[in-house]
Amino acid sequence: MECRINNALGQITISEDVLLKVAGYATLECYGIVAMSSKHATDGFAEWLGRENLAKGVEVNITDDGIDIDLYIIVEYGISIVEVCNIIRSQVCYKIENMTGAKVRKVNITVEGIRI
Repeated sequence: MECRINNALGQITISEDVLLKVAGYATLECYGIVAMSSKHATDGFAEWLGRENLAKGVEVNITDDGIDIDLYIIVEYGISIVEVCNIIRSQVCYKIENMTGAKVRKVNITVEGIRI
């Protein structure tokens, strides 16, 4: 699905892939993040993803009210997970809204693992 923004000069269409990558890069920029994670539904194994596959650790749902983003992450041991998640939410909302002009409705974060 694509994000469509209308203004007086016409329509702007932003692909879902662009939103996935912006959210993924914004997440990886945050302190305490080790990697994005892709959860396999069959065995529950969390797969670590590098920068080339970071969109697999992000899900985007585009609605008329805005964008819902689901992130799957692996964090560093010894940090406040709650604080890191709050920073990620702020960073992802800021980047998506300022880069695309689309409104972010919510950011859901699932911590799939911790690295020592």
